[in-house]
Amino acid sequence: MSPYDPSAFPPFAVTVDLVVLTVRRHALCALVVRRGEPPFQGRWALPGGFVRPDEDLGAAAARELAEETGLCAHDPGTPLPAAGNGAHLEQLATYGDPKRDPRMRVVSVAHLALAPDLPAPRAGGDAHSARWAPVEELLQETGFGREDEQPAPLAFDHARILADGVERARSKIEYSSLATAFCPPEFTVGELRRVYEAVWGVALDPRNFHRKVTGTPGFLVPSGGTTTRQGGRPAQLFRAGGATLLNPPMLRPEV
Repeated sequence: MSPYDPSAFPPFAVTVDLVVLTVRRHALCALVVRRGEPPFQGRWALPGGFVRPDEDLGAAAARELAEETGLCAHDPGTPLPAAGNGAHLEQLATYGDPKRDPRMRVVSVAHLALAPDLPAPRAGGDAHSARWAPVEELLQETGFGREDEQPAPLAFDHARILADGVERARSKIEYSSLATAFCPPEFTVGELRRVYEAVWGVALDPRNFHRKVTGTPGFLVPSGGTTTRQGGRPAQLFRAGGATLLNPPMLRPEV
């Protein structure tokens, strides 16, 4: 290798930002933290942090996910979350606008994490507080704020990153079994339907949905049990099958 002078190249930092999505109270929600330090002190932002010198990107994202939620990253090659303490984690996109961070040149490699109904988050690092918020509220043009706050856009370019992550999730549940990553290990067809409704933001016909998901090879496998947690008559329980790609796909209704 020919010798070269590293100082001849401008330095820059690398971060990972996390779009952590779950379904709470039948709404698609994302994890946000209120920044406790400049820049954008007091503003809401996606969780994330700087990549350490000895980390690769996947390890950094998994570390941030564990620190912010207590979840372990799950192999994206098999999108089902590990029972009880796992989340689907995959790389989303890279964001490198030179002015995206006022401190210095920072390139962010965003990751998308999906998990079933998660408990209240805990704040960590420089985060002043953390909460789940419906993505529709986070992506409002007027910005996001709690009841006692003046609404403001998410810090940095996090509104764009969040929008990209939501669209990735909406698109992937059309042709993959990723929707089951929002469900517990055993779930009913009705619970799976509510995931699709929350992610897509549309109402689906229950009978038509049941016919499609149970008729798609490898999508769902009966677990042998039933549940009454939804009320009414016992409903059959399923678990995710071995298929990762759905054929035919579950296409979004046109709205």
